[in-house]
Amino acid sequence: MKTLLIVEDEKLIRQGIHVMAKRSEVPIDQIIECANGEEALQILERQPVDVMFTDIRMQHMDGLELVHRVHQMPHPPLMVAISGYDDFSYAVEMLRNGVREYLLKPVEREKIRDILMKLEEELSKSKETMEADKRLSVYQLKALLRDKELSAKEREILVKKNAPFFLSNAYCLCLFGTRVLLEDDFVTTVDGDGAQLQEVFLGDLEEGQLLILPAERVDVLLNTSLYDVCVGVSDVHQGLEEIDVAFGEAKSARDRAFATGSSFRYGTPLASKVPQAMHEKAAALLSADNRTKRIQVLGAGHTDEVIRLWSAVFRATADLHLSVEDFTYEMQRSFGEISGIYKETVERGDEEMIRQCMNPVGFDCLQEYQDLMMDWLVDISQRLGARMEDGGVTQKLLAAEQYIKENYSSDLNMAVVSNYVSMNYSFFSYSFKQRTGQSFVNYLKMIRMNEAKKLLTETDMKIMEISACVGYENEKHFMKTFKALMGVSPGEFRKNMRHGSSEML
Repeated sequence: MKTLLIVEDEKLIRQGIHVMAKRSEVPIDQIIECANGEEALQILERQPVDVMFTDIRMQHMDGLELVHRVHQMPHPPLMVAISGYDDFSYAVEMLRNGVREYLLKPVEREKIRDILMKLEEELSKSKETMEADKRLSVYQLKALLRDKELSAKEREILVKKNAPFFLSNAYCLCLFGTRVLLEDDFVTTVDGDGAQLQEVFLGDLEEGQLLILPAERVDVLLNTSLYDVCVGVSDVHQGLEEIDVAFGEAKSARDRAFATGSSFRYGTPLASKVPQAMHEKAAALLSADNRTKRIQVLGAGHTDEVIRLWSAVFRATADLHLSVEDFTYEMQRSFGEISGIYKETVERGDEEMIRQCMNPVGFDCLQEYQDLMMDWLVDISQRLGARMEDGGVTQKLLAAEQYIKENYSSDLNMAVVSNYVSMNYSFFSYSFKQRTGQSFVNYLKMIRMNEAKKLLTETDMKIMEISACVGYENEKHFMKTFKALMGVSPGEFRKNMRHGSSEML
């Protein structure tokens, strides 16, 4: 039992009940005392209460009025009436208003214990039933989201049955990749002490991880916990009967977020419409002949051609000339064929990579998927006999490293650097990682973080100033990145370094 509320105007009696309840065999997290019905109502409006003991005759508001008012609340506590009057009419009136037990003063310790044990059992059974109902509700919610074969009548029944557990206010659906790892304290399915869910998290959908939450919370999460996640957000909806429409919108928005690498809200106007001719040109990349070329070139010994042919499909998807659905289907077919054609070369580790590559939308974004997949394709191509021709690549990579060290404080990205050294974007990505052992993003991040540590240790610059000096326009993003890499915040790092220096002195 979490909370017991004792409502009694006589202090000694109130304290006596408190002591007897505390010494009973029923564990109670919190026991609250108050002197009348008005105070009790204020407490019940502020926090949930499991069980309430109340006297009948009290000033300001008596027990009869209190139980009547409490009985009308959405989630009333289990109630026990205590009176010094052996009046049957009181008992009848109290029972009509949901009172479970009626006791006469002076109250015996055994009676308090027996009633608390009985109510604790009732609470436990009620909680088990509620949890079972919620688990079933989540299962049925998935059916409402994805089962297109549900009849109108079946859908109506599920909506009616599960509406009491669903969000009552306006809500949005947020969909993102299954490979995204969230902070431990982020995703919660909030119940309160009532039955209605305030958030719903479904982490095992084929389409990704889904968060259903009140519309007013979307902006907060997109600016904090989901700051660097590519999220597809539905329009605002009301009621469980609109959940399938909202899910369709979230999927559409998520496809756009995946392709472009930034969160997207359904209904946001597009900058420009892609001409039909571009769609047709992109669709030609998915022909059986072009698929065969991409797969066969893996064993032909020309890594640059591997990168060129496969990158064309990625570029078409990033430019929105190909739909994410068509792209996903193409990757599934391609990697299915690669697994069969090159089965003698495919190793145990490759099988896991192929499994991941068969589900592109599980990744946060297209670029993340491309980086991992292209590394693997070039690797397996080399194992099949392909050899990358240097052609001055080493000198170009040295120049790229020097350029990064000189320009890390600017708005730097891989496209800028690869253009600077005149290398193909994808070829540069692969070659850079082969040389440095890190992806471009992680290499740049470490350069910036090392400089940030130096500034934190050697200067009195503000965190915001240091953030800008090392290339971060958003201070929160800088602080989050720093803590993820160093284990402490920038402020804590500075404090630790200075404390260590003072001890040495």
